[in-house]
Amino acid sequence: MTFQSILTTLTDKSEVRPILDHATTVAESYRAHLDVLCLGVDRSNLGYYYEGASAVALQESIDRARADAEAIEQAAAAVLTASGLRYGTDAEVAQLADIGRHVAERARFSDLVVLPQPYGTDKGAELEAVLEAALFDGRAPVLVMPTTGKLVAKPKRVMVAWNESTEALSAVRAALPILKHAETTQIVVIDPPVHGRNRSDPGGLLAQFLTRHGVHAEIDVLSKTMPRVSDIIKRHATDSAAEMIVMGAYGHSRFREAILGGATRNMLEEMPVPVFMAH
Repeated sequence: MTFQSILTTLTDKSEVRPILDHATTVAESYRAHLDVLCLGVDRSNLGYYYEGASAVALQESIDRARADAEAIEQAAAAVLTASGLRYGTDAEVAQLADIGRHVAERARFSDLVVLPQPYGTDKGAELEAVLEAALFDGRAPVLVMPTTGKLVAKPKRVMVAWNESTEALSAVRAALPILKHAETTQIVVIDPPVHGRNRSDPGGLLAQFLTRHGVHAEIDVLSKTMPRVSDIIKRHATDSAAEMIVMGAYGHSRFREAILGGATRNMLEEMPVPVFMAH
């Protein structure tokens, strides 16, 4: 089992080089084919145009988005041709509200989607939509890269944030090609339930599952000493020198996390290392 088809999405010409640097690193490490979706985003809102000018203004917005998509594709092709990878590019125009359909169509047939951190200074609103489309509609695992940080495509130390959820198990299964190459996989359990079925051996079944796949797994049980679970995960990742975090995405609804916060949202806002996610 390995990654044979990798996807990334570009929505800004200025981000072509940094995003493709990460995506090509992963593709080279697994000898995979890299598909690049180059999106020109139409952010027009017809409600802002005076009567009689909407059609003209809309066409101008579409033409501008099409030119953006073509410029992104040309820049991407220049980088990819020099890399020597097997790759393909597609340039498309998408309205902001319809980005998900374009991304999901390709994510469904990809083993892994490599995307940038969606939150932070100068981050476009489309980055969140791209990430959620890949996870929810495309049902693909996503490797999210922090704005600053180094990517190790085959990390030696990986940390698994384990809470026995379906989302966490999906992430672990999808990450097996990465975990098999790691020297150590730390299964981190935070405040396991006192009366749960696995209270005497938290993380034990997962460790057994991974061991049978040839993964060297260790279990760390931590107390919830900080208000947010994501802060504990990030601190432990830093203390243990983890090079990647594997975790389930959006155990709560996206609406709840957007309004109230949650482990997924908080992690994506402040990422110490690349995060491998699945839903």
